[in-house]
Amino acid sequence: MSLSTALSIAQSALMNTARQTSVVSRNVADASNPDYTRRIAVVTSTAPGARSVDIQRVANDLLFRQNLSALSAYSGQNALYSGLDQLDVSVNGVDNASSPSTAIGNLQQALQLYATSPSNQNLGSSVIDAAKQVVRSLNEGSRAIQDFRTQTDGQIATAVDDLNSLLSQFQDANQAVISGTRSGTDVSDALDQRDALLKKISDYIPVSTFTRGDNDMVITTGDGTTLFETIPRTVSFAPSSGYSAGTTGNALYIDNVPISAGTGGNTSASGKLAGLLQLRDGVASTMQSQLDETARGLITAFAETAPSMPNAAGLFTWSGAPAVPAAGTLVNGLASTISVNAAMDPSAGGNPALLRDGGANGAAYVVNTGGASYSSLLVAYGDRLDQPMTFDPAAGISATSSVADYAANSIGWLQSVRQQASTAADAKQALASRSAEALSNATGVNVDQEMSLLLDLEHTYQASARMMKTVDDMLAALLSAVG
Repeated sequence: MSLSTALSIAQSALMNTARQTSVVSRNVADASNPDYTRRIAVVTSTAPGARSVDIQRVANDLLFRQNLSALSAYSGQNALYSGLDQLDVSVNGVDNASSPSTAIGNLQQALQLYATSPSNQNLGSSVIDAAKQVVRSLNEGSRAIQDFRTQTDGQIATAVDDLNSLLSQFQDANQAVISGTRSGTDVSDALDQRDALLKKISDYIPVSTFTRGDNDMVITTGDGTTLFETIPRTVSFAPSSGYSAGTTGNALYIDNVPISAGTGGNTSASGKLAGLLQLRDGVASTMQSQLDETARGLITAFAETAPSMPNAAGLFTWSGAPAVPAAGTLVNGLASTISVNAAMDPSAGGNPALLRDGGANGAAYVVNTGGASYSSLLVAYGDRLDQPMTFDPAAGISATSSVADYAANSIGWLQSVRQQASTAADAKQALASRSAEALSNATGVNVDQEMSLLLDLEHTYQASARMMKTVDDMLAALLSAVG
């Protein structure tokens, strides 16, 4: 080997070692960045004695796809669980203290006390106060649900704006990858940025990807709708200004294809958007229906009856009074409009004794004509709260039960869904964490490994430097001999 060849090899080795060292240093510097993928410097022979360094990005497409799927599943589940927690407290209160079920229980106790001493006007007023608390729990619960739906609608609108922004950023990152690939430059940083954006996008919607020529990427949703191909597809949503019972929320579209809401406590929702849609149009609407059915059951249970006369709204009344709502048929928004009959409310100039005697709807409905010790009607009202009646199955719980049990079952329904959602959220969070850990182990930076490699490169650098020193000494000796 000639001295010039040896010198060239030594110089090439020094430059390659310097480039390898730069790659290792970059790996160490970004070790804590979860979106950074480890680089390796691969030395390849280009000619006898000549070598070059090629920078390669350590990627694992299978683990990355699994991580995207797990992130979407957890995001949808977490959106549902968080919303259920909020609904539970806003409608039923802490430990169900402000729930209709608790208020109905207090009303039953007040009725029982009044029945033991029907001549006591104070006990009669206490029943009316308890009835007002039942009404407040239904009115305020209904308002809380519709406020929650409006709030969730706003969250959907914000999420859609965020998703469209991410898709726009993805377009820029994807174009950088394409341009770099075509020009033959290192696109590792652009690929990292593109993958980081994919993780953020999967938080909102489940995604699948495939790569075309020049590293061009196409994104589709879980159901196959194109989300990005060269340019982003439009994600559109028109938020509503407010909600009332029975109002159907606007659909969310990707490229004019509607997104389906999730179903179940262990939700099928993948991505935050499907979870929010499930809360707005599924869970919250079902809870509203249950409150409406509870209100209808109360109006029915306390209806005044008379021979040859239609049943008429008694202690509890509504906008359709004096008629009583049809049995087993949901009346949207009834929980928001139910009220205590003014004829029995002392604060409105009414007489609580009408609950004991009957007659809020006229003389035909008077039951007691025998005196202040009459309690049979009060006992009958208490019994009706525990007697089975028919409820609309559209509300999602038992179609036949007493109104007291129905209100309790409504709490049980929500707690059951919450428990399922909680268990599923824990499981899906664990899966997302494990998949992220597996991806990090496969593609992330191990600082100990990089430092060990750095020591090896230092030894290589020293060997190349010694080789150059040897060549320099030999050249000096040669020149001295010639001179």
